[in-house]
Amino acid sequence: MGIFAHVSDVHIDAGERSVQRAGRVFGYLAGLPTPPDAVIVTGDLADHGAESEYERLRDLVDLPIPVLWCPGNHDAREPYRKALLGEEPDARPINRAFEIAGTLILMLDSSIPGRNDGLLADETLEWLAAALANQPELPTLVCFHHPPVPLGIPFIDEIRQFGAERLAAVLERHPQVVAVLCGHAHTPAAATFAGRPLLVAPSVTSTLMLPFETDQVFDRDLPPMVAFHVLSDDRHLTTHYRVIL
Repeated sequence: MGIFAHVSDVHIDAGERSVQRAGRVFGYLAGLPTPPDAVIVTGDLADHGAESEYERLRDLVDLPIPVLWCPGNHDAREPYRKALLGEEPDARPINRAFEIAGTLILMLDSSIPGRNDGLLADETLEWLAAALANQPELPTLVCFHHPPVPLGIPFIDEIRQFGAERLAAVLERHPQVVAVLCGHAHTPAAATFAGRPLLVAPSVTSTLMLPFETDQVFDRDLPPMVAFHVLSDDRHLTTHYRVIL
């Protein structure tokens, strides 16, 4: 069985508010009596894509378990690579594969530099197809920032991931994919995509309000949340959401 914590949209900046909220979340995860097998962070790690923001995040996250990252629309690939990954700055999409607790976790880059909407580049889709073909025996989580379907929230649906039929065509060839994980929407949500669960992590920095709740777009005072994805040995996936006070 694998247990994977899932957070998103940390938006670390130069102020103290973002660090305080992120510290609550990562401190909660660090203090769990039984830690998850990994923490998945689906994008918008920095608020402005500055190298100093990634350095603040790197210093903040002190966990004895793997922390897996992927970029969002607020991130910038060159400083992200340098400060978080310890690599030479490079503008290519950032895609990574991890095998943890008998599960293949694929972290994809759905960002488009300079834009808020998302798209998986051809090279990212080719990378994904090769990773899935290389380890068909492992249950797999496919993770990225932008939701590939509308969520019923106009503000976010206008900047979702487009060209999603290309991704669906890849997933349909690989039944080992048990779920798709994303962020970007600043609200916990569940949908389906390509016949799999599509699970949206809540945001650390703020909560996006639903259009029928209020005229307010974001609530910055609601507490951050975290999702826990529990994957059983028979590939049954259960997700729990927790408020971090």
